[in-house]
Amino acid sequence: MCSMEVHEDMYTAVESVEICLVSPPMDGRGKRLWEKVKYQLVEYHSLPGFLRDNEYILGHYRSEWPMKQILLSIFRIHNETLNVWTHLIGFFIFLSLTIYTAMKVPKVVDLHALQQITDVLRKADLHKLQSEILTCLPSLPNIPDLHKLREELKTSIPLMDLIPSLSSWHVMEHLYSCLPELSSAGNHIDPHVLESVKEPITRWPFFAFLGGAMFCLLASSTCHLLSCHSERLSYIMLRLDYAGIAALIATSFYPPVYYSFMCDPFFCNLYLGSITILGVATILFSLLPVFQKPEFRSTRASLFFGMGMSGVAPIIHKLILFWHQPEALYTTLYEILMGILYGMGALVYALRIPERWMPGKFDIAGHSHQLFHILVVAGAITHYQAGLVYLKWRDLNGC
Repeated sequence: MCSMEVHEDMYTAVESVEICLVSPPMDGRGKRLWEKVKYQLVEYHSLPGFLRDNEYILGHYRSEWPMKQILLSIFRIHNETLNVWTHLIGFFIFLSLTIYTAMKVPKVVDLHALQQITDVLRKADLHKLQSEILTCLPSLPNIPDLHKLREELKTSIPLMDLIPSLSSWHVMEHLYSCLPELSSAGNHIDPHVLESVKEPITRWPFFAFLGGAMFCLLASSTCHLLSCHSERLSYIMLRLDYAGIAALIATSFYPPVYYSFMCDPFFCNLYLGSITILGVATILFSLLPVFQKPEFRSTRASLFFGMGMSGVAPIIHKLILFWHQPEALYTTLYEILMGILYGMGALVYALRIPERWMPGKFDIAGHSHQLFHILVVAGAITHYQAGLVYLKWRDLNGC
C-alpha cells in the first residue's frame, strides 16, 4: 500500500516535470526565455532526415523554425549565414551591372572624329552638289527606276552609307569621275569614322545572361534561407535552386554563341537550341525527388559540369572561324578562366572540401558550399567581362 502511494507520487512528479518542459511559462520573462531555448541551433544528429545533407558540418543548424524566425535569422550567425549572403550580395552586384549596361550608351562612334563629317557638310555647296548629282545621274528624278540608277552608281559616296535607304546598295566610294569636288572633300574624312557609324548590335543575349545570373543567385540565397522551415518548402526551394543553376549555365552560352555566329544563322540556332534543350532537360530531371538525396551529390555536380562542358564545341568552332581576330582570343581566355572557376566550384562542392578533412571546424565559415558560391560569382563576373568584349567587337565590326 505504501509502495503504491510512493509510486503514484513519483509518477505525478515526473508528469509535472514533463509538462513544464513542453509547455512555455505564461509570464513574459519566462516566455521570452522559452522562445530563446526553442529556437536554439541544433547539432547534425538532431536534424530531421530532409535537412541532413552534409555529415561533415556538425552543428549550428536551424531546424523547422517558423517563417518569422527564419526571416530574422538572415542577421544571425549559423551555418547558412554565409551561404545566404554570398549569393545575395552577388545578386545585387549583377543587378547593378544590369542597370549600368542598360543605361550605358555603346561607344560605337568616336564623337571627336565624327566632327569631321559635320565640318565637310558645313563647307559643302549643297545647291551645286544637287545640280552635279542630277547631271551625273540623270535617272535620279525617276525614283522607281532603281535598277538603272544602281547601274549608274559605278562607285559611290562615303556619306551615303549614313543613309539607311541607300546602305543596302553598299554605297562606299566616291563618284570620282563626275564629282571631283566631292571626292576631294570626302578624302578629308577618316574612313575609320565612316566604318564605325553603325547601329549597336542587339543586346538581348547579353541581358538573357544577366537575367539568368540574377535568377540563379537570388534563388540560391532564398533556398538557403528558407529550406529549414519544413520538408515541403525545402523540396520546393531545392527545385528552385537547381533550376537557377541550370538557367545560369544555359544563358551563359547565349552571348558567346550569338555574337560568334550571328552571321551564320544555322550554327547560331543549332548551338542556342541545343543548350536551351539541355537546360530544360536538366531542370525537369532535377524535379525528381531522388535528385536531392545526399548520395546523388556527385551526380548533381557531374550533370551541371557536363552542361558547362558542352560549350567547348562552339568555342573551338569560334576559334577556327576567327583565329585572326584578337577579340576571339580575348573572349576565349575569359571563357577558359570562367570554366576553371566553375569547375573548381563543382569539384569543391562534390568532394566537400575542406570540411571532410576536419569535421566541425568549418561549420560557420569556410566550408565547401560557401567556397562554391564565391567561385560561381567570380565565374559569372568573368563571363560578364567577356560579354563586354563581344559587344564592342560586334558593334564596331558587325558581321
